[in-house]
Amino acid sequence: MRRIMSFRDFDWTLLGIVALLCTISVLEIYSATLHTKYVGFHTKQIYWILGGVVAMFLFSLIDYHKLIDWVPWFYGFFLLGLMAVLVPGIGHKALGARRWIKVGPILFQPSEWMKLVMILAVARYFANLGGRNLTWKEIFKAFALVGIPMLLILKQPDLGTSLTYIPVLMIGMFLGGIDLKQALILMVAATVLVVGGWSSGKLLKPYQKARLTGFINPDNDPKGAGYQVLQAKIAVGAGGIWGKGAEKGTQTQGAFIPIPHADFIFAAFSEEHGFVGAVFVLLLYFLILMRLIQNAQTAADLPGSLIIMGIVAVLTFQIAVNVGMVIGFMPVTGIPLPLMSYGGSSVLFTFLALGVVMNIRMRRFVN
Repeated sequence: MRRIMSFRDFDWTLLGIVALLCTISVLEIYSATLHTKYVGFHTKQIYWILGGVVAMFLFSLIDYHKLIDWVPWFYGFFLLGLMAVLVPGIGHKALGARRWIKVGPILFQPSEWMKLVMILAVARYFANLGGRNLTWKEIFKAFALVGIPMLLILKQPDLGTSLTYIPVLMIGMFLGGIDLKQALILMVAATVLVVGGWSSGKLLKPYQKARLTGFINPDNDPKGAGYQVLQAKIAVGAGGIWGKGAEKGTQTQGAFIPIPHADFIFAAFSEEHGFVGAVFVLLLYFLILMRLIQNAQTAADLPGSLIIMGIVAVLTFQIAVNVGMVIGFMPVTGIPLPLMSYGGSSVLFTFLALGVVMNIRMRRFVN
């Protein structure tokens, strides 16, 4: 018997948790920017969230099988976008990087949209292989699929966004049928390539190297590469158990944390709301990821499960790296905290990804 797709099958619990996290984000952006030149950015964040919610509902209505069919066109279009970004006069340059294309008053960042396209493309690729053991030829094709956009993004340069493509490939290969021997060989090869690229000096720029190594001994360069890590750690520690309260964090309000409403929003939040507040936010992320995994388990087919697990991989990576960066366990890479950090491209990506998840969930009983 055919069951009609209905919004009753929407994951309202997941949406409720996301809404709570977005509310915390807006309040924290307001507090963190109150006495800075970024005052008022919380209003822009509200607009991005509302736009994201609309986009999520629209995406939930488009059959994800059609998205999979269309993904080669999406892939080609955004690949051209990544190339166009690098062209002077087309790509918009800010903060030393050329990552955006200006469309009227809006800055369009192809690399953020490409993340969702990459998740769909990887899911399509491995689903078409049928879950059997992978051959080396198929593995190399997967590397090319992900590697070409990554190299273009590294040229911008945008190390943080390029790194988020790696977990998509890893989860795809893991669920797609790679065996242990192949995985070990790839790990050794990746280690050799990373060491070689690091030593050659051609893979990363000097400031990127400084960021990647600065978190290990930030005191060696407290006013340079180690500055952000040190200030973030001071803010987190200053929050104590219960925090200093909204608008009372000296590290945040004193502008010691660089751009506290963006990549370092978790440090600002921890200073104002302490260990208890930080744990509460992490609990919300845990619940979101668990709901996503549950939806992957109940998906009607392999492509649906692969898409959701690709989204889980990206979000988990971003959360782990951003929080680890703030507490000094990970290098500073400019990866935003999903649904918390200010930024239109990041917010839209997350809501579009959630729209695809809802899409898959709503069709799990449709035949």
